[in-house]
Amino acid sequence: MRPIQSAVLVFAALLAAAPAHARGLNLSWSRCEGEAGSTQNQSFACDTNAGSEVLVGSFKLDNPLTQVSGNEIFIHLISQDDPLPAWWDMKNPGTCRPNSLTSNTVEDPSDVVCTDWARGNSTGGIASYSTGTPSSMGSIDPLLATRHRACVMAIAVPPDQLVDLEPDIEYFSFNLVIDHAKTVGPGACGGCTGAVCLVFASLNITTPVLGNNFYMSGGTTTGSDWARWQGNGADCALVPVKNKTWGEVKAMYR
Repeated sequence: MRPIQSAVLVFAALLAAAPAHARGLNLSWSRCEGEAGSTQNQSFACDTNAGSEVLVGSFKLDNPLTQVSGNEIFIHLISQDDPLPAWWDMKNPGTCRPNSLTSNTVEDPSDVVCTDWARGNSTGGIASYSTGTPSSMGSIDPLLATRHRACVMAIAVPPDQLVDLEPDIEYFSFNLVIDHAKTVGPGACGGCTGAVCLVFASLNITTPVLGNNFYMSGGTTTGSDWARWQGNGADCALVPVKNKTWGEVKAMYR
């Protein structure tokens, strides 16, 4: 065998033997996906107005990414019931639960697997929570719009706190907090017991150089980017398969 052919075969063997790096998005209740106590399905008895549920978003890279400045986050929600139950009609003025959807970037201090990508320096929040149609959000089927919401979020670190990220680390990104207000009693908003699926559809990891931004979609494992509420009744596969460009999403913050 010629020396060059031999070298090529050795190199190919080394590549085949090299461990594959995981890449993708995770969405889970209570904790980061890799932490004890996390769950992909949350069952709530809908019997109290006290307390809240926390939906945790995280991600993994398969290659290093330097000088990271922020995360642009797109989450879809689809309900089994049509129209979307009033309990999930949140945030916007005039909705049934206008103060029941919030976000934060505070990592659980007991995490042992997850690492805050921003090292505690990120701030930001929810830009919008609204239904999507072909003219406003992308490819949501208009027949599904009455039971769909898209939650757009953005977080960032100060310019002097840019971060270099490594592969194979589960990085904490955000907490989406849904409280129990108006679940029972006078003025209650119906539909808490209905099944809902939430999908971490995409993440744009930003840097100061637009061309170096890294766009991600899909789970680190099958279904790890899905979080269910009250079981499997809602069809996660119904969420849009094509989103706005990130230039269009950014325009929503202006």
